[in-house]
Amino acid sequence: MAISNLVNLQDVSLAYGPLVLLDRVSLGVERGDRIGVVGRNGGGKSTLVSVLAGRTQPDSGRVVLARDLSIGFLQQHDRFPESTVGAFVLGEMAEHEWAGDARVRDVLRGLLGGWDLDLPMATLSGGERRRAMLARLLIETHDIIVLDEPTNHLDIEGIAWLARHLQGRKETLVVVTHDRWFLDAVTNRTWEVVDGRVERYEGGYAAYVLAKAERERQAAAAEERRQNLARKELAWLRRGPPARTSKPKFRVEAANALIANEPPPRDTVELVRFASARLGKTVIDVNDVTLTAGEHTLLDRLTWQLGPGDRVGLVGVNGSGKTSLLRLLSGEREPDAGWLRHGKTVKLAHLSQTLADLDPTRRPLETVEEVRQYITIGKKEYSANQMLERFGFRGDRQWTPIAELSGGERRRLSLLRLLMDEPNVLLLDEPTNDLDIETLTELEDLLDGWPGSLVLVSHDRYFLERVCDRVLALLGDGHLSFLPGGVEEYLRRREGADEQGSVPGTREREGGTASAADSGQAATSERPQPSAAQRRAAHKEMQRLERRIDRLGSREAELHELMAQAADDYTRLAELDAELKTVSAEKGELEELWLAEAEKAGD
Repeated sequence: MAISNLVNLQDVSLAYGPLVLLDRVSLGVERGDRIGVVGRNGGGKSTLVSVLAGRTQPDSGRVVLARDLSIGFLQQHDRFPESTVGAFVLGEMAEHEWAGDARVRDVLRGLLGGWDLDLPMATLSGGERRRAMLARLLIETHDIIVLDEPTNHLDIEGIAWLARHLQGRKETLVVVTHDRWFLDAVTNRTWEVVDGRVERYEGGYAAYVLAKAERERQAAAAEERRQNLARKELAWLRRGPPARTSKPKFRVEAANALIANEPPPRDTVELVRFASARLGKTVIDVNDVTLTAGEHTLLDRLTWQLGPGDRVGLVGVNGSGKTSLLRLLSGEREPDAGWLRHGKTVKLAHLSQTLADLDPTRRPLETVEEVRQYITIGKKEYSANQMLERFGFRGDRQWTPIAELSGGERRRLSLLRLLMDEPNVLLLDEPTNDLDIETLTELEDLLDGWPGSLVLVSHDRYFLERVCDRVLALLGDGHLSFLPGGVEEYLRRREGADEQGSVPGTREREGGTASAADSGQAATSERPQPSAAQRRAAHKEMQRLERRIDRLGSREAELHELMAQAADDYTRLAELDAELKTVSAEKGELEELWLAEAEKAGD
């Protein structure tokens, strides 16, 4: 079939007051395109796709659509009729029709698993209505699917399901999202909306990062800091988890040349040494803690230690207790049983999902400077003004009254105020909400040089893997499970728990009990249950093994760097290779021992 344009924009311009979002933009959407749209918040991404979908009329220029073109559009805000969930999502389809349609069943399981389709739409939360809207769109048939922030209100499992589902569809796709993992999973072209222009790149997010870094290098026009950030991001993409590098969409030779002299994102050994000096041996000790929510047990006699320099990502289904655990660690909530101890030198900061109260009459620069005027990160000192710029508050925006800031801007400001207080323990609950990709990379760069302990809850898989050194999961059994395989292992375990599938039935509300985790727990209940003493002993041994595994992982990374530096010294290369094999073998043995202890602990 010949490639043809489905939509053409010809010299399209659109402005809101003095703010020009699109300036004489000309581009086309071809049949089979899978386009990711990126750019700063407020830069025009949503406006661009709204113009493409025919929902917004430009000030000037033309939008030409192919004959009889059908466009499905998921907006960030939409109206919902007074009807039941089933009537809204399935329309007039009879039960035997949708029950016999594999695609419809897949959408219902992926987005509405466990829901009661007879519930009124009016009883749903905003996030649930958003899922229902996405389900309705994916059940329909269109030539082009346009999705504006489809991953909002989806957890890691939901995002992984949506990526798989879209990979199996043939429609042309245009998607706006800040989720970089999702972009790489579903797109083959990238549009960057910047200063009224639309810069076009071939490939998904990884290819976009490479091409942008290469353009800046050739033009020698971008600031040195932005180039360094692009190269650091690219280095992470090339050296990160295998899932990210198994299908590179750019020339490997060019990528390797760009990052030849780029060190790892952070010097883990040096940061842990520095963190130990600031924090001592004890950071947070959790001993035999039980935590409940109503009749549901979130933590069951949990014993765990957060050590100096630990960077922990926390995953789990909604309602498994992630936010409750952060509140416990911060001291905002007392355990129902057991005890928790903070080290004497701990200076803790907790970013919750609830926005901190900010004086609406104050200005961003004033609110940051009242915390601290200068901050040292790594070996560099930054002023409050410079930090605000890094967090997207440029020029006059630093003097805009807080009352006029968006929710995303206020969240950025709250996060920056926490960092300016120079804590040595950070508890972050969904810090990436409302952050654009540029701000996310700035935050990652700041955290690379930040010496302290970190516990992160995030549905942004890319950010979680990029910032954290290990992943722990709350799987609904009251324990913290260490996942050597990271997010991929978590998804495999959850798929195992969900093998029987879910069909519309008893609805699982946001923040409710994780029914899939419960079924996974029930599936293992037939084996002999360890005693409480055996579980505690096994968990302590698991923590000891985790620390050794982390140290060996750091040594592996060091050896890879040393081997790259000794590429022309074959004697030294052989020595390093021999040590690497020894370290890798020892790490593999420890991981096997860890799995054996996990069996004893009942994880």
